[in-house]
Amino acid sequence: MILIGMLDSPFVRRVAVSMKLLDLPFEHRSWSVGRDQAAIRQYNPLGRVPTLVLDDGAALCDSSALLDYLDQLVGPERALLPAQGIERREALQLMALATGAAEKAVSQLYERVFRPAERQHQPWVDRCAEQMHGALRLLDQSCAAKPGVGLVADRLTQADISCVTAWSFVHVALEVPEPRYPALADHARRCESLPAFAGTRLDFSPPSA
Repeated sequence: MILIGMLDSPFVRRVAVSMKLLDLPFEHRSWSVGRDQAAIRQYNPLGRVPTLVLDDGAALCDSSALLDYLDQLVGPERALLPAQGIERREALQLMALATGAAEKAVSQLYERVFRPAERQHQPWVDRCAEQMHGALRLLDQSCAAKPGVGLVADRLTQADISCVTAWSFVHVALEVPEPRYPALADHARRCESLPAFAGTRLDFSPPSA
């Protein structure tokens, strides 16, 4: 399989981490949505990442769809999203908060990068920041309530992957300090030391217009 997209995207990175945790081999094409837009659109007409090209040539887009496919591929015993019950509900909630925080972080970043300073709308940036921090507060509380191996189970699940990749992006891209969300930062630090995370290290460089 071929995973398209740069690892500075938390959405690309959570797919890459998942594939490594599941021991699914893949080729990584670190294509930029700016510089390599034409190449990406050969596989995904939206020109968005992540895009996953399957062995039969089919291409999937949107990280949630990609993660669902990976879980189906490995079966319920190895799937990273719990199959049912309260664990699944809690995992989905944490994933929604994590991806929401990441999306609001990207919105803030793009407002700074792609709009001239005189056209940037500070109330919009402030609103995105408020939404992002609201999600991060809840993630921090969840990490504080369960400081062990996994947030919803006694193993790493997609909840952990999504929370960690979102936090690492926010921390680096927007320079949100670790002391503001200490439990979340501690959980991320533990996970980032694991091979699957270390092997997909976040290499952030601000996007260019």
